Amino acid sequence: MEKETLTSSKAYTIGLFGNPNCGKSTLFNLLTGLRQKVGNFPGVTVDKKIGQLSLDSNEVVRLVDFPGTYSFYPNSQDERIAVQTLINREAEDYPDAIIYVADVTHLEKHLLLFTQLYDLGLPSILVLNMADQAEKDGLKIDVAKLKKELRTPVYLLSARTGDGIEKLKDGIAQLLQEGTTTSQQFRKLSITEQAISDGIRKQFPALDEYSALLYAHHYNWLPFLSIEEKASIEDIVEKYKFESLKLQVNETMERFNRFTPITQSALVSTQVERTSRSLWLDNVLTHRVLGPIIFLGLMLLVFQAIFAWASYPMDWIEAIFGQLATGVKGVLPEGWLSDLITDGILAGLGGIVVFVPQIAILFFLISILEEVGYMARAAFMFDRVMQFFGLNGRSMVALISSSACAIPAVMSTRNIGNWRERLITIMVTPLISCSARIPVYTVLIGFVVPVGTIGIFNQQGLAFMGLYLLGIVAALFSAWVFKKILKTDEKSFLMLELPAYRLPVMRNVWLNVWEKVKTFLLEAGKVIIIISIALWGLATYGPSKAMQNAELTATEQAIQQDLSEAETADLVASKKLEASFAGHLGKFIEPVIQPLGFDWKMGIALITSFAAREVFVGTMATIYSIGSEDDESSVRDKMATERHADTGELVYSMPTAMSLLIFYVFAMMCMSTLAVVKRETKSWKWPIIQFVFMTAMAYLSSWVVFQSLT
Repeated sequence: MEKETLTSSKAYTIGLFGNPNCGKSTLFNLLTGLRQKVGNFPGVTVDKKIGQLSLDSNEVVRLVDFPGTYSFYPNSQDERIAVQTLINREAEDYPDAIIYVADVTHLEKHLLLFTQLYDLGLPSILVLNMADQAEKDGLKIDVAKLKKELRTPVYLLSARTGDGIEKLKDGIAQLLQEGTTTSQQFRKLSITEQAISDGIRKQFPALDEYSALLYAHHYNWLPFLSIEEKASIEDIVEKYKFESLKLQVNETMERFNRFTPITQSALVSTQVERTSRSLWLDNVLTHRVLGPIIFLGLMLLVFQAIFAWASYPMDWIEAIFGQLATGVKGVLPEGWLSDLITDGILAGLGGIVVFVPQIAILFFLISILEEVGYMARAAFMFDRVMQFFGLNGRSMVALISSSACAIPAVMSTRNIGNWRERLITIMVTPLISCSARIPVYTVLIGFVVPVGTIGIFNQQGLAFMGLYLLGIVAALFSAWVFKKILKTDEKSFLMLELPAYRLPVMRNVWLNVWEKVKTFLLEAGKVIIIISIALWGLATYGPSKAMQNAELTATEQAIQQDLSEAETADLVASKKLEASFAGHLGKFIEPVIQPLGFDWKMGIALITSFAAREVFVGTMATIYSIGSEDDESSVRDKMATERHADTGELVYSMPTAMSLLIFYVFAMMCMSTLAVVKRETKSWKWPIIQFVFMTAMAYLSSWVVFQSLT
C-alpha cells in the first residue's frame, strides 16, 4: 500500500471506533464539547454523533462517533453500520483516519477490532482509555512497547478526568500532517482467503485485500452492492467452497494468538483488591432477592425526585409566562395578533416548557445510573424474567430507555439478535411511560391525589410511580401474549459485557441532559407551536352565524344572571369556543368518548395528542386561555376549577381524571414512534397492529375505570 497524506483543503474526517463501554463517547464529548450534533447514518435510523475538534494549528477536524462494535463480524444493525462504512470507500462518513479507543483495564478483549481496522491500512491512533482506573487497580502499562509491537501511535489517557488529552490532540495533528500508512498487515490471509480476495478485487480494483475478503463474508447484506455484484461475489464464494463461519473463527483465534502475548508483556497487574470489591458489589446488586428490591428503591427515588425537586422551578416558569402574556397584552393593541401570541403561542409553549425541570431531573438521574454501570447490571439481572415474557435481558435496557423516549428505545433493540424477542420488545416498549407523558400525569395526578405525604414519601410521587409500574405490567403482559402468538425456533441468549464501576463523568451527564432537553424542546416545541396556532384559529373562528348566535346567547345569559364584566367575558368565550370549528370537532367525537367520562374539550386534546402526547397540555392551555383578559391562572388551576354548565359539577372529577390518566398510560399517541417502528420492522403491518391493540387497551381500561368509580 502506497504512502498517502491527509493534508488537503478539505475538512478531515476522523472515525472514532471501539468496543461498547470503552469510554469512546466520553472521549468524543471531551474533544468536541457542545460542538456536536446527532443525525442518522444514510438510509437507516441508527444514530450517529458528529462533532468538531479544533487543534492548536487552527485546523478543524470532523469527528464521527461510530456505534460500539466488537469485530468486523457484526451481530446487530449498529455494528453492521460501522462495518459497511469501513469497507465502502464511497460511503458518506468514510474516515480519513481512525482513533481507536480501548479500555486499558480490559485491553486484550478490546484489541480484536483494532487489529482488523489496522489491516484496512488507514492511518490510526490507539487510545488507551481509563488510565485513572488502571492506576487504582495497580495496572502498569508499557506504552513504548505497545507502540513498537503494534506499529501505531499509542496514547494513555483518562477521558473521565481529561488527563492526557492534550498529548492526544498533538498526536492527531501529527497524524494529519504525516498521514502515512504502511503495507504491513497484522494478519496475513490464508491461501484460500487470498484467492477469494484476489477474485473479488478483479471486480472491485479499488479494494484492499482485507476489505475484499470482508465482501465475501458480508456481501448478502451490504446495501451498496447491486444484485449483479452480489451474484458475481457469490460465484467466487461457491467456486472456492467458502466457509464463512469457520474462517471467522480461524481469523479470530489467529489474531488473539498474535496480540495476547503482546498485551501480557506490556501490562502488569499488581493489585486484585478492587476486583474483589467489584465482585462483591455485583453479588449484591444482581442478587436474586436484593437486586430487584434495590432496583425498585432506585426507581422510587427517581420518581420522588421528579415531584419533590421540580415544584419550585415549575412555579417560576409559570409565573414568567404569565408575566410575558401580560406584557404582550400591555404593549400590543387588542386584536387577533395579541390573542394569537398570548392565547395561542405563549399559552401552548408555556404549557410544555413548565415541565422541563421534571424531564431534566429524569434524564439526569437515568444518566448517572448509566454512567456508574448500573443499567447493564439491570439488564443482566432481569434476563431470566424477561425470557419468561418472550423478551431478552437487553430488552430491559430498551424498556428503561423508553421512560425517557420510546423512539431511541425502539432503535436500541437492534442489539437483540433473536427476531421474535426484538419484535416483541418493539411492540411493547411504547407502553412504558415516557417523558412526554410527564406533563399529562403531573396535571391529572393533582385532581386524583391530594398534596401530602405518607411517612417520608410524597403521595403524588407514589402515584406517579404507580402509573409507571402500571405501564410496565401492561408491557410484560402484552409481551407474554405476543410470545404465545409469535413462534420461532431461534435460541435466546444474552451476551453482555458488564462495565467496571466508575464515578459518573458529570460532563457526560450534563451534556446528555442538555442534549435530551434541547431535543425535547425543539422537536416538541415545533409541533406544539404549529398545533397551538392551528388550534387557536380553530377555537377562535367558526361558522359566522353560529359564532354570532353564541355571542348573543351568552350576552343575554350574562344580563339575566347579573354577571360581572370578567364573568361575562368568560361566558362569551366559552360559548364561542363551543360554536367554533374546534368545538364542532370535539362535539363530533363526544358520543364515542362520553362513556369514558370525557367531554368535547378533552376530545379536542385527544385528537391533537396523536401528534405527540405532550401536546395534550398545550392544547388545554390554549383552550382555557380563551377567556378573561385579566386571568393569569395556570392551566392546572383553570382545569381544576372548570365545571359543567348544566350540572355545576367539576369537569375534572376524580373518576374522569383517573379515566383520562389510564387512557394516556396505554394509548399509542406518538406518530413519530409509529414511523420508527415502521422503519425498524420494514412494514406497516406491525405499527398498525401496535396502534390498534394499544388504543383498544386504552379505551377498554378507561371505560372500566370510569364506570367503576361513578
